[in-house]
Amino acid sequence: MGNEPAKPGNNQQPEKPAAPVQATASSPNPIKILIADSQAIYRVGIRKIFALEDDLRVVAQAESLGQTLAAASRFEPDVVLMESAMSPNPAGAVAEVQKRVPNAKLIIIAGESDEDDTVEYLRRGVRGIIKRSVAPELLIKCVRKVAEGETWLDNQGVNWVIEAYRTQTSHPSAAKPKGRLTDKELLIVACVTQGMKNKEIATEVGTTEQVVKNYLRKVYDKLGVSDRLELALYCIHHRLLQGVKVPRPGEASPAKPVADVGPSEAASASSHKA
Repeated sequence: MGNEPAKPGNNQQPEKPAAPVQATASSPNPIKILIADSQAIYRVGIRKIFALEDDLRVVAQAESLGQTLAAASRFEPDVVLMESAMSPNPAGAVAEVQKRVPNAKLIIIAGESDEDDTVEYLRRGVRGIIKRSVAPELLIKCVRKVAEGETWLDNQGVNWVIEAYRTQTSHPSAAKPKGRLTDKELLIVACVTQGMKNKEIATEVGTTEQVVKNYLRKVYDKLGVSDRLELALYCIHHRLLQGVKVPRPGEASPAKPVADVGPSEAASASSHKA
């Protein structure tokens, strides 16, 4: 185990860099994790939990936002597990980390979060929100799911997302699309709202996963949304896909019109990577 960085004191000495961690995982392509938490005992505990899993590798630990940003740039982790209380502006800290490592998936270790915090984290691109009291087996499952591109929320968080959807539908002044979506874009969006993954969408429309990703980027820009969750909520609010049909994964016959999709499907759509 790498040595823990010393806590900055009041002597105005430069902050020490985040502590790198020697690789111990035997998996050929382990999930690289950066643990960013102000409490050393919590970092040590989490690392011991991950050390028992062959597919999880802690590449660095950080105790401050500055260390987190430096470590993220240096080690390019797949997942950043970050304490919300590390910064007085957690949402801003999320944005800073994403600038350094845009491909990393962020999991927030939240203390007392509320509906506004949860929705704001998701809008900022956070893929998982957990509490400090999370059970070890659920923490491991969360990291794996988030690394695969899914979103991890507890039941309360899901309820808050649904409530945000209901609030959004009561405000008809939401932004209109910048441009008309093509038929293929509409089909891809319909697949997303059904909770289909990129691989499944590529098979459905007869293309590749990379092409699907390219289409989604264009759709995000046209609609002014930033992720699959906002895309699903937008489509439900504006009834954008009324009449568009798409088979659910594993079904040979067309499914119901996407206009009938409700909040639960929106939450499902948010659980897959963009």
